[in-house]
Amino acid sequence: MQRIVYDCKDVDIYLDLRKQVGWIELGREQAQMALEHSLKVVTIYEDDQPIAMGRIVGDGAVICYIQDLIVIPEYQSRHIGSQVIDKLIDYVKSITFDEHRMMLCLMCAKGRESFYEKHHFVARPTEQLGPGMIQYIYKE
Repeated sequence: MQRIVYDCKDVDIYLDLRKQVGWIELGREQAQMALEHSLKVVTIYEDDQPIAMGRIVGDGAVICYIQDLIVIPEYQSRHIGSQVIDKLIDYVKSITFDEHRMMLCLMCAKGRESFYEKHHFVARPTEQLGPGMIQYIYKE
């Protein structure tokens, strides 16, 4: 049986889910701080096993980002990711000021664009918007 848990900020779960999908390894302290500074964390469990997680980060007023949408491989293509993203979008709608708008952004893995387009995200660049950009900061 599936259940959704909000704001479980368990670093072991987060690191294990990341590992199961082959993402870059984070340090425990780094991972814990990332979870603690998340505005919302949505985790889906199958029985007592965490199978998916997503986070909202941002300022909670002007801009939010969907971060770390993770679904372990054996549960991919079963609409679990859609459940997580829908809950994250619902949260952002709930904190958006009346008669204002919130930017909800994300960066997706190459080849996953169609998934996000189904959830009404628009790929950049467009006529009005330039391309999204990124810089990784590495401290030796």
